[in-house]
Amino acid sequence: MNEAGSEEPRRAYIMAGAAALTLGGLLGALWLGSWAFDVRRYTQHVGRLERLLQKQPPLPLVVQALEEEGTPLVGKADSLAELRDLAPRLARARATEVLEKGRPWPRTRVFRTADMLYFIFFDGEGVMRGFVCVSG
Repeated sequence: MNEAGSEEPRRAYIMAGAAALTLGGLLGALWLGSWAFDVRRYTQHVGRLERLLQKQPPLPLVVQALEEEGTPLVGKADSLAELRDLAPRLARARATEVLEKGRPWPRTRVFRTADMLYFIFFDGEGVMRGFVCVSG
């Protein structure tokens, strides 16, 4: 066999390897970008709720403020039993976390943003005491 004939399969392997590496790099970059976007999105929601929590607002004010900005109330629980029913339906995989954080507080309200659910917990006096953000 001459040298020209053996070079064509070698060149095809090199081209296939280069294409695979390029595709792998592209997929890695897209995955990393998607992951970073999700982290940023989640931390923005958490930061927003942490700032709200520092003010210790009363339940009616939280409901009114969120609804006025287009974040509607989509669920509520006024007992641990009601929270046990609500959490698996809305929080799905994070229901256990919602139950753990909500257990000490008698009232829970759930709000839907475009891409998140806010589980907000209130004490017996109706003061905000905690929250959990769940990707919606």
